[in-house]
Amino acid sequence: MQGRLIYLMGPSGSGKDSLLQAARVPLEAHGCRFARRVITRSAESVGEDALGLSLAEFERLEGEGGFALSWRANGLAYGIPREIDDWLASGQDVLINGSRGHLEIARQRYSDLLAILLQVDEAVLRQRLLARGRETPEQIEQRLARSRSFTAVGGASAVTGTQGHIFVLDNSGPLQQSVTRLLQLLDETRRCA
Repeated sequence: MQGRLIYLMGPSGSGKDSLLQAARVPLEAHGCRFARRVITRSAESVGEDALGLSLAEFERLEGEGGFALSWRANGLAYGIPREIDDWLASGQDVLINGSRGHLEIARQRYSDLLAILLQVDEAVLRQRLLARGRETPEQIEQRLARSRSFTAVGGASAVTGTQGHIFVLDNSGPLQQSVTRLLQLLDETRRCA
């Protein structure tokens, strides 16, 4: 039986990395694999378990077919190693830190992927982005504007739009609450698959 790709996405500062770290142990206990992203910046500055490569190294790997998925965003290149295809083929679920802007392309390759959008109250998101100190206030406002374009109507737990069905997970509150809801969502959608 084919595994499923769990495509977690959300604006920078929404807490994806924290959620992935907090949910790792219980998800791995259920056989879920975590793909390590490749990013064209130093891994130390990313805040996630990522592999930092130069743009030249990234493009070489990309040209050699080393990525199952790759995209460009915010002046950086991101890749998901092609080993996820082997994990999926062996029946394992695979969770990746994806891109909202790349979702449609990812769905073309993995038509049954489970799309989860991590959202945060805008005021909370602004504070998190300011606290990181990576961007100017103008860049932060641009990020917030992009985030608004992906906001679910009425705070629904699932929305269907131009990019298909997307489950929405609010991460404005305590992290453990988000972990619990993520695990419930994965369990509920597994039974429906």
